Amino acid sequence: MINETIEQKAKLYVYDLNNCAVENGFKPDESWEFSMATDQEKAALEKKYFPTISAKVLPEFLSEMFHLVKSKLVHAKYNKESSHAHNPAGSSLQYLIAYNPGRLRH
Repeated sequence: MINETIEQKAKLYVYDLNNCAVENGFKPDESWEFSMATDQEKAALEKKYFPTISAKVLPEFLSEMFHLVKSKLVHAKYNKESSHAHNPAGSSLQYLIAYNPGRLRH
């Protein structure tokens, strides 16, 4: 049951990523970077970049959600892995956040 919920959440997240990329006119050379983040890291990324897409996930399912999203992305150009793509045991990471490092918030 939980796996189905994570699967559905991943599908919805990918749908949101693709829609946001289209709505914001991503060019062929632009891509999403992904990070697993704490509340503070998420807020910092949202202040620095626009657009951002985030999903709150229980820490024990965050890594699974990350890998499901990566496997479901239709457009390879939106699938760039960040160096923050890890989830150390006992960490307070609870968000999966996507951003485009070339699109700074003005």
